[in-house]
Amino acid sequence: MPTITLEELTEACRPGGSSALTSTTPLRPAEGPHAAVAPAKYVSGGQSTFAFETRFVDGEAKHSVLIDSKQSQLNRVEETLHQAVQDGHSTISRTPRIEVTYGDQVTSDLQLPHRAFDGHIRAGSVDGRPVTQLEIYRRGRDASKADAKSLLEMSPGSLVFGSWDSSRASNQARFQSALTGEIIGVLADQSGQVAENPPRRGGARVDPVGMSVQLSQEDVESLVTDQEESMSAKTVERIRGDAKKAKGSGMSGSALGLGGVPPALEALGGVACSQIIRSHVLSFAALRQLRFGAGPEGDAACRALLAAFALNGLARADAELNLRANCHLVEAGPATVVLDMRHGRTRELEALSIEQADELLAAAVEQAVEQAGISWDGQVLQVQGSPLVAGAAEDAGDE
Repeated sequence: MPTITLEELTEACRPGGSSALTSTTPLRPAEGPHAAVAPAKYVSGGQSTFAFETRFVDGEAKHSVLIDSKQSQLNRVEETLHQAVQDGHSTISRTPRIEVTYGDQVTSDLQLPHRAFDGHIRAGSVDGRPVTQLEIYRRGRDASKADAKSLLEMSPGSLVFGSWDSSRASNQARFQSALTGEIIGVLADQSGQVAENPPRRGGARVDPVGMSVQLSQEDVESLVTDQEESMSAKTVERIRGDAKKAKGSGMSGSALGLGGVPPALEALGGVACSQIIRSHVLSFAALRQLRFGAGPEGDAACRALLAAFALNGLARADAELNLRANCHLVEAGPATVVLDMRHGRTRELEALSIEQADELLAAAVEQAVEQAGISWDGQVLQVQGSPLVAGAAEDAGDE
């Protein structure tokens, strides 16, 4: 079975072409059908829960659970592209991008939640000048669906994965994501009981030194002082506050990771699934809304480049089924890739391997350079992150 070609991608990016390319893959727990998997967690009413939904599967409405959301799947695609850039991949490292530096930490627009219009970029500077005053960045912010060339040459990920310049007073750019995807699980129990009473898992910790460690306020203060440089300010403040409240009665050392935790069913557990389905859609209809000032053929070549960029990231992300703890999945069969041919007609294709996706992207880059005159040479807008942001940033912890 053939894989999609650059000619087919380009044809799909012309007016009247295919609406979408879809990829659907059956998955299963790596441990076997008896294993429970941990879906994505969400907060509702102040408590953690799973996202239960009704989906139409195999001709029937079925109770399901969201294992990985659309945004999470996109982030995974972006991360694989970012890693390929870091690895110096011959083609992907040619991708134009924005990078923000805080000390030794460098973050690209493929990692930032709002991509080219992210607050970390807008708050930063280049050679002492605010980024928002730079002509190259202003051109990117002025990009629109009618002429997106400046953004294509600065942050193509913003066009493929979606972006919104929401903080701007006027002329806010909005680009929908041309690639979407998710992983759902069809619940083995279709009675509805799982959604009403989500399963819990047991948690425990054994401390070989002592299951209970009680410390005086002075002991807590001494231990915190010794570790303060490696702890967050909020954690230090909380522990010291708790120690003062305890006064002479002593305080548990659990806040410092000391002592054991008796077994208890508290945290959300996993769910049993009869089917797990991963699906992605690349919308040519969305890409066709974009123009680049290069005429019909040049515009189609630019759209095909974005499509090839998306498919390259998808090929890489699909090979990395690493979601979260207690959710280890494997492919239960090959991906079914279908190209819409309009009017209800479809064409089934083979899923791209990473090597094939690399070849497709390399050809798409050359075509867009030749037919649209774009610059795609690994240019990087290097931004120095704001020290005000760096000073205020703090990890929220496990929660």
